[in-house]
Amino acid sequence: MTKYVYDFTEGDKEQKDLLGGKGANLAEMTNLGLPVPPGFTITTEACRVYLKNGESPDELAVQVTAAIRQVEEKMGKDLGDPKDPLLLSVRSGAKFSMPGMMETVLNIGLNDESVVGLAEQSGDDRFAWDSYRRLLQMFGKTVLHIEGEPFADALHALQDEKGYSGDPDMTTDDLKRLVTEFKTIIKDETGGDFPQDPRTQLDLAIEAVFNSWNTERAVIYRRREHIPADIGTAVNVQTMVFGNMGEGSGTGVCFTRDPSTGHSGVYGDYLEDAQGEDVVAGIRNTLPLSALEELDKKSYDELIAIMDRLETHYRDLCDIEFTVQRGKLWMLQTRIGKRTAAAAFRIADQLVDEKLITRDEAVTRVTGEQLTALLFPQFDKDAKKIDISRGMPASPGAAVGEIVMDNATAVERTKAGANVILVRRETNPDDLEGMVVAEGILTARGGKTSHAAVVARGMGRCCVVGADDLVIDESAGTMDVKSTGKQYKVGDVIAIDGASGEIFEGDVPVTDSPVTAYLTSGLEAGLEAAPDEGAKELVHAVDRILTHADSKRRMKVRANADSPEDAKAARDFGAEGIGLCRTEHMFLGERRKLVEEMILAKDAEAQAAALGKLLPHQREDFIGIFDAMDGLPVTVRLIDPPLHEFLPDLTQLSVDIAVKEAKGEEVTDEEYELLRAVRQNHEQNPMLGLRGVRLGLKIPGLIKLQVRAIAEAAAKLVKEGKDPQPEIMVPLVGAIREMQIVREMTEEVIAEVESETGVKLDIPIGNMIELPRAAISADTIATESDFFSFGTNDLTQTAWGFSRDDVEGAFFNEYFDYGIFGISPFESVDLGGVGPLVDIAVERGRNTKPDLKMGVCGEHGGDPHSVHFFEKVGLNYVSCSPFRVPIARLEAGRAAIDNETTYLTQFDPRN
Repeated sequence: MTKYVYDFTEGDKEQKDLLGGKGANLAEMTNLGLPVPPGFTITTEACRVYLKNGESPDELAVQVTAAIRQVEEKMGKDLGDPKDPLLLSVRSGAKFSMPGMMETVLNIGLNDESVVGLAEQSGDDRFAWDSYRRLLQMFGKTVLHIEGEPFADALHALQDEKGYSGDPDMTTDDLKRLVTEFKTIIKDETGGDFPQDPRTQLDLAIEAVFNSWNTERAVIYRRREHIPADIGTAVNVQTMVFGNMGEGSGTGVCFTRDPSTGHSGVYGDYLEDAQGEDVVAGIRNTLPLSALEELDKKSYDELIAIMDRLETHYRDLCDIEFTVQRGKLWMLQTRIGKRTAAAAFRIADQLVDEKLITRDEAVTRVTGEQLTALLFPQFDKDAKKIDISRGMPASPGAAVGEIVMDNATAVERTKAGANVILVRRETNPDDLEGMVVAEGILTARGGKTSHAAVVARGMGRCCVVGADDLVIDESAGTMDVKSTGKQYKVGDVIAIDGASGEIFEGDVPVTDSPVTAYLTSGLEAGLEAAPDEGAKELVHAVDRILTHADSKRRMKVRANADSPEDAKAARDFGAEGIGLCRTEHMFLGERRKLVEEMILAKDAEAQAAALGKLLPHQREDFIGIFDAMDGLPVTVRLIDPPLHEFLPDLTQLSVDIAVKEAKGEEVTDEEYELLRAVRQNHEQNPMLGLRGVRLGLKIPGLIKLQVRAIAEAAAKLVKEGKDPQPEIMVPLVGAIREMQIVREMTEEVIAEVESETGVKLDIPIGNMIELPRAAISADTIATESDFFSFGTNDLTQTAWGFSRDDVEGAFFNEYFDYGIFGISPFESVDLGGVGPLVDIAVERGRNTKPDLKMGVCGEHGGDPHSVHFFEKVGLNYVSCSPFRVPIARLEAGRAAIDNETTYLTQFDPRN
């Protein structure tokens, strides 16, 4: 028989998978000998069976009966005894904390008879009838699915009638009246009476907690917190203790350290003559925890001692719930407390100084997400804000500026000294110029991995995407808000919060982050930027932890950078090279006409001439980047996108020419030739068309141009005494023969430059692994490749058959709802499909060349969860946006110290 029920004496804190976080910690406290009301936990496995079959497993009822008998024996009370009833609470408790997301039912066991017995035993009629009305209200909402309004309306009507200010004013007669009214509501809403049998109450409450796993708010919370949808919740059934038994009773929540700052001290709230739900609901003003010392010094001293013992035992900040029942302290729950990012770093550093944890452990106690929260400027919390709307937070930060809707205006206003927010329906590569100068980017369409989001993160720009409440008309220069009817125009000032997705009207003050100053300019700069001692303490904590992470990590951290400015920013953030230098951006702007010339060339001579005009521009680009990264490797990806991206839009060009023809205006031969070229190069599915290595094989001159520019730039810097370390990377390779051809071309050009300049060049030639076929045939491709770099964005697209730009807004929400995704595969590596392809490629590539250098250059290189996977499979480096380099450094250190397989499994669809 499967064991579905565990008494609190049978578990421990390591069994969160089975007992949930709350159940595991209740068992741990029980085993420590702390005053925990007796009870038992129904496992997450029972919940999964229930959710799968629509009913509880047969053995569960039998095991619950046995567990109830044990509790009855310990308490000397029986469930359902009309004279001295045992009352139970039923609470949820998943492996991962989901505060307030699932259901709770208190006072199970009360009925029309036992409420009288409770009154006699407690000597307090009011307390007994108050407990009964709470059960009816909670049971009605949670178990019987009655909307809360009828209960609330009845309660408020009585209080209004009597002129009461709140619940404590109600008399015993008032509460008896509410009990009658609540039972009537249940009868009217369900057609049946409130169940008087305590065991029926308990069984229905248990099933209600199981069902609450899939409530809308629970599903939304799991999605937000990346909690798997299929792990289920445990159910904790515990003896009721009462903080609402009059004088000498109360309830509270406390923390062993301040969860906002991390500082040691006495932190928490206490409420006299109340149940725990009253503290959470906020219906009464609470007292500071320190007030308990004056009210009940014995309980206070005992609580402080327990807090110290729990923090020492868990070696971390603990969040504790407790009740005092007529002078007797009871511990209801403890868990590792949630905390702010700043508190996380301070606490980890403090615990090292207190010799409770090691420096290695301190690194694993903080996360890349928490470090991210410390990097970006934030809006002043106290500033007055006027809400406009909300979108999807895509790149953290706070940005204020004038609305602009095109590149020219963005550049013009920036040159005039203005800050601008680039507002677009959606962005494309043509918008890069405007995005570079903008303080922030706002789009009405797109998801977290849309063009706007990816590029914004790469540049460290604040970005909000997918604000579908906005109607953006670029031609009219207007931004209409559907929900309010308000309109904003180009030139109006708005503010966007990339951490929350909020959009505000007007100028909102921002504050700079001293942690950013530390990361870019060193410890002294960070301390100087810190406004107070607390901020200085935080900077020191970040410095100690990140420095230790750097000393422990195995993987190098590079950056994705396409310009000298980005390269410098990356280096300032601690990047150890560039893992991806995209060259397509070097063909935009004024150079775009030169690309058109190349495409329109009628013969090889004309094509070579056009390419020759591009050469000096490319060479200067590479000189700047190699110089900024002097002494560090720079992996240059040869041109990847299809040619049509460098040509005018087919529809627009067709319309322009048709309009001219209709008006009888002259259409030049060049315009017709351009239209022909655009049609010829137009592709229905460009992601799988003429791009990457295929484009280079179709137009070999493109490869030779770029290789020559790279080699000449390197040779020039070598002559100047510098140490350029370029690496040439071929994109979209799927077969060894493709790599052979490109390698021959590349080596030929490098040899020519060596001969012309007299400089010996050592330039590795490798390829991207971004196709499943490349991963599978990595052993053969490795014979022609000096290194691999995983392009996990395209590898995800080709593995899933997704076009990222098309699918996120089309059906990803439904995929989250159905549980197909727990997290977007473009946000974190899909360990069930894409991960094994990476693993296969690593194994097969190194079977051919044991020392083959391998890295990752997709957006996943800066994703904390993915970094742990890359450490596990043995990559040499990760590469990410410059502003995510510190996050990758921290996570690479965490992964090297303890590559947490349990941490990874929650993101694996196979688990």
